[in-house]
Amino acid sequence: MQSTASYINIADLKASGKALADAHDLPATGGGCGTHGGEGKASCGSSGGPDDMPQEIWDKVKNHPCYSEEAHHHYARMHVAVAPACNIQCNYCNRKYDCSNESRPGVVSQKLTPEQAVKKVLAVASEIPQMTVLGIAGPGDSLASPKKTFETFRMLQEQAPDIKLCLSTNGLALPDMVDEICKYNIDHVTITINMVDPEIGAKIYPWIFWDHKRVTGVEAARILHERQMLGLEMLTARGVLTKINSVLIPGVNDEHMIEVNKAVKARGAFLHNIMPLISEPEHGTYFGLNGQRGPTAQELKAVQDACMGGANLMRHCRQCRADAVGLLGEDRSSEFTLDKIEEMEVVYDFDRRRSYQDKVETERQAQHAAKLEALAATTGSSADIDDGMKVLVAVATKGGGRVNEHFGHVTEFQVFEVSAKEALFVGHRRVDQYCQGGFGDDEQLPSVVRAINDCHAVLVAKIGACPRDELKGAGIEPVDGYVDEFIEKAALSWFADYRARIAAGETVHIERGDASIRQGAYTAAA
Repeated sequence: MQSTASYINIADLKASGKALADAHDLPATGGGCGTHGGEGKASCGSSGGPDDMPQEIWDKVKNHPCYSEEAHHHYARMHVAVAPACNIQCNYCNRKYDCSNESRPGVVSQKLTPEQAVKKVLAVASEIPQMTVLGIAGPGDSLASPKKTFETFRMLQEQAPDIKLCLSTNGLALPDMVDEICKYNIDHVTITINMVDPEIGAKIYPWIFWDHKRVTGVEAARILHERQMLGLEMLTARGVLTKINSVLIPGVNDEHMIEVNKAVKARGAFLHNIMPLISEPEHGTYFGLNGQRGPTAQELKAVQDACMGGANLMRHCRQCRADAVGLLGEDRSSEFTLDKIEEMEVVYDFDRRRSYQDKVETERQAQHAAKLEALAATTGSSADIDDGMKVLVAVATKGGGRVNEHFGHVTEFQVFEVSAKEALFVGHRRVDQYCQGGFGDDEQLPSVVRAINDCHAVLVAKIGACPRDELKGAGIEPVDGYVDEFIEKAALSWFADYRARIAAGETVHIERGDASIRQGAYTAAA
């Protein structure tokens, strides 16, 4: 099936996004962040911190890497694969279990029993004290295997009460499980909601298994939609924070995503994560084998921008494996296979973990204060010359919110939209590492350039002559003058200099093109 639907018009979508903020009668907070006016920020609570939301909400998200863009630089999460069954079929899903170099939802290397999962969690927590969150995200649906899911949570609550508990679900079984979710103090639930129109849903879901039988077509999508909305409302009423995942499928639900955002906002969703479709043919999905493409970088950003004003947006998602371990953007699961855990001396030292996390939080607060100071100083000097210009800047960073990574060592660029008044995190771009074994692989350069082709500059700690020339030839300015600077300060300083060069006639501002989103597929070997 080669899709014949017309794809999204970015200009029209941006206009319709403005209509979302102007025309829809949305609640001020909708049970979400509690941000003033419900602005639909890029990263809920990450810039305003505790002053931007009620204290009880801040306590739940301040060290949760998926619920705070800022926290994901400092705190780690892990998933355990205890839920193999699934009660729906998605055209974008094919659950393989045997590819350790593949990074996408539904993929695991080892399925675990609840007992094995708990032992693994304790082992990881003893080695990675900044691991604060445990999630069950499959490899099927967590609530399609409720006995295994909740038995895992029960044991963890007893043995590691300081770890936050999360689950991900398609929502079909959710209304029946809300009491169990609350019983085990599961404060964070992710629901994948790709549509609120069953006609569109029928293009995404071939069938669901409901009431002991398989249901297909529009009727299946209608049942799924009603159950998702009911479950979301029930969780909101019980004070559980919800993140909505939506897979953006060009020609299917792209123009519909504003309605999804509006619907989940009205029912109290905390965050809305709009993710690109992963559709490489080698994954074996229905969409992948039948020609359905994923969105480009600018198509994804246009949809996300159009939803500003509705539910607050998450833009730092990495579409993790169902057995991921570590910080977002890294995966240390290979260090904690069952055979290696058997050889480990696992000591769950609660006091050590708390002490380490206190140090992490002190560092984070210091960095947050420095970032705000830098933003205030830079924007205060340039606000009077704001002409509305915005550009994208790619950043090479290995953590700490600083420009501190060599271009050749990057496996993921962070992308910021920079104007005279702010540097706003808008996403990340995965790339194959340019330097392999100490030498640059020139064959990798074109793919790196394609990944950041919509950026005007790339900020790095260091860059070699060959990639520097390649980037310049593509119209991307390589910048290594802000080493170890906080990213926002560096980006704003570069932008001020860029504008000055334009004013002096030294540089001509040219709009950039589109960029390719690296599919969450095969990662380069270490």
